[in-house]
Amino acid sequence: MGVLSGLPLVSAGNICCCLWVIAGGLIAAYVLQQNESTPISAGDGATVGLLAGLVGAFVYLVVSIPISFLIAPMERMVVQRLFERLGDMPPEFREFTTRGINQGVRLIAGFMFYLFVGAAFSTVGGVIGQAIFQKKLPPGTIDVPPSPPPA
Repeated sequence: MGVLSGLPLVSAGNICCCLWVIAGGLIAAYVLQQNESTPISAGDGATVGLLAGLVGAFVYLVVSIPISFLIAPMERMVVQRLFERLGDMPPEFREFTTRGINQGVRLIAGFMFYLFVGAAFSTVGGVIGQAIFQKKLPPGTIDVPPSPPPA
């Protein structure tokens, strides 16, 4: 999730209802269910999805830092060519776009977005993954929760 969201062109998948973020929660629920012999609950799916979203936000930050510094010169070149073609742009707008938003601010804003919004959507993905990948009990099996240990 974090790597796919941090890559320049691939991150466009998140435009489609946070596709990579939801997929991260869904995959986390799948992996959890594969490691459990009993069906996982919706709460387990939500918890693992939330954790996947939080970890994904930090992975996004780590991946985005070097990529943004590599792409910055190309972005400046594209903006400069755009200005050359448009020509009669108001000077205030030209100054605003050339100054733009500091890369550090953009990275922190993206990180905060994925930390909060991404965690929420990956939690939804975890619940969806629990519903899809939940192991079914064999017919005639009674699911009895374990009793609490004696005090």
